[in-house]
Amino acid sequence: MTKTPAPSSNRGMRPLPFAIFASRWLQLPLYLGLIVAQCVYVFHFWVELVHLIEAAFGSVDAVKAIASAVQPCDPKLMASKNAICPDVPTKLTETLIMLLVLGLIDVVMISNLLIMVIVGGYETFVSRMNLENHPDQPEWLSHVNASVLKVKLATAIIGISSIHLLKTFINAESYSEKTLIAQTVIHIVFLMSAIAIAWTDRLMAPTEHEAKAKDGRAKND
Repeated sequence: MTKTPAPSSNRGMRPLPFAIFASRWLQLPLYLGLIVAQCVYVFHFWVELVHLIEAAFGSVDAVKAIASAVQPCDPKLMASKNAICPDVPTKLTETLIMLLVLGLIDVVMISNLLIMVIVGGYETFVSRMNLENHPDQPEWLSHVNASVLKVKLATAIIGISSIHLLKTFINAESYSEKTLIAQTVIHIVFLMSAIAIAWTDRLMAPTEHEAKAKDGRAKND
């Protein structure tokens, strides 16, 4: 019996399909731009960490810089509450440390989100990275696709929103009731959106049990 020759992968594409398919490389500058944004976040992280270390050793200027960053005070808002902005602290307090550490965690989580978008997006929409035998290949990258990437991004956004909401509640006196309610509602919307995305993805994709059942029936046939 003669085997039917497999279609050659080197066969040239027609100009129009080739141009359309090659247009995926237009996304490359976008991912490079996200890498630059990642560098900015790394720089910001180290600036805040240096302020924390200097404040721990008694630097008043570092304490003031931390307080102005994590405990902003709007004089108009405080006047509407018949209150005034508190004096800028000169010593590092537990609240300042907590708010700054939450800010550092926030930067790390956003950085993780950037990595997922850069690596997962490039792998899914631009070109394969061929990381199958690389010891540092992310576990999630082996089965990533557009649907999985959407779910992971949604859960990462929920984590970032949770950090922001916690920072707001810790420093609630500096925010209006409308701001507190709005941030809570937005967080709930993010949560419901992630649940909807995950549920939709589950409905559209066959479950693992169904896939195994189909494989079993195919082998029996």
